[in-house]
Amino acid sequence: MLQFTKDYSHKWLIILLKVMVLALFVSYHNNAQGQIVPADSLKADSLRIMRGDVAPNAENLDIQYDVGDLVQDIIHPNKRPDSLRKRSGITIIPNVAANPTIGFQIGIKAVAGLKLGKDPRTLMSVAATSASITTKGIIYFYLNHNIFTNGNKWNIQGSIVSAKMVTPDFGIGIGHAAGQTAEDEILTNPDRKKYVLNSLFFDFREKVYKEVSPGIFIGVGLAFEIRGRIEDKKTASDILTPYKIYSSRYGFDLESYRSNGLLFSFQYTTRDNQNRAYNGIFADAGFRANQDWLGSSKNALQFTTDFRKYHSLSTHNPEHVIAFWNWGAYLINGALPYLELPGTGRDASFRSGRGYTVTYFKGTKYNYSEVEYRFPLTENKFLSGVTFFNLQTSNNDLGTKLFKQWQPGGGFGLRVLFNKATRTNLCLDYAFGKYGAKGFFLGLNEAF
Repeated sequence: MLQFTKDYSHKWLIILLKVMVLALFVSYHNNAQGQIVPADSLKADSLRIMRGDVAPNAENLDIQYDVGDLVQDIIHPNKRPDSLRKRSGITIIPNVAANPTIGFQIGIKAVAGLKLGKDPRTLMSVAATSASITTKGIIYFYLNHNIFTNGNKWNIQGSIVSAKMVTPDFGIGIGHAAGQTAEDEILTNPDRKKYVLNSLFFDFREKVYKEVSPGIFIGVGLAFEIRGRIEDKKTASDILTPYKIYSSRYGFDLESYRSNGLLFSFQYTTRDNQNRAYNGIFADAGFRANQDWLGSSKNALQFTTDFRKYHSLSTHNPEHVIAFWNWGAYLINGALPYLELPGTGRDASFRSGRGYTVTYFKGTKYNYSEVEYRFPLTENKFLSGVTFFNLQTSNNDLGTKLFKQWQPGGGFGLRVLFNKATRTNLCLDYAFGKYGAKGFFLGLNEAF
């Protein structure tokens, strides 16, 4: 293995590290926030206090080296590290991202973290806000929070989003023709013709969870999603598009809609760390009931599931991890607006389907699975790597049923340890799929 040390006799190494820290500092970003509305993305930022169920050397921070150490070595190369120094709970950073959905993003972001109470089981409460703009014309502002009271007795999650969105669209289904008419072919879009939808978007949601047993939470909440000024500026008004056909068939207004509903959730977690788990399980299942008496354009009942399993392959080096993820969303009855259909990248943190743009595949029912192997590259944990493979399937209400056809994706990535105290990694991934889909994905924390 490679190993970075504080031996400054290797001048070429210090020069290389100086270049890296400049790039890494600018790249400190949560990719999920840069794409679309991350309804519960702060779950991934809540840090569980270590319970001693992993190998002792896994959390030996003295032998680990992160970007903070790198900055310190460059600015004060002869200063001895102070292991007792506490870092501020508030961080203000550039909000930079790059992926095929948004293009290149620049903005500013502030993140705050605080553990409430003295119970050692308590998860860290966090809040974040950001304002950004992208090269594809997306303007995005959000403010969200994820608060755990002492002993995790209550968990309060919420977010407010206001945005000018530009959303790539490839029709519904899994990329295969279905139906009998010319409209059906446009809707399923087997040739993968790209459409682009512009809109103004506002989202507000709040959920309150009660811990009923260690690691088990039951929650209820409200969600309000409003879109207006929806249009396809690149397609003539008299030409049919998947959005127009779907909206007409299900009775949605072409220029605006509202998707407002009640949320009911069950959650179970045994992960040893919410940012980058070595072992444990995370499971979430819930219902969303859109109601016209709440102002929703249509009534709808949707069931969602999210299951994640982590298994370390080594007691001595627990960073060798096999991670599995399955996410699904299933419309039970009613109708969902076109831009709110479940699909690629529409999970809670908007990180699924690396290799494709958000909503590349979508339908009223959708299921996604991914397996990832994570492994260290350097003994001091500064650099690590991943390789991943995913499969997704969707229906189209025109004859293609869920689980009948699948689309693959995969790739590999580099990880840079950004904060060793919280196992926070800077993630650089290259992913690819079918139909020529590929792209570079930049983010903070693992995809799942």
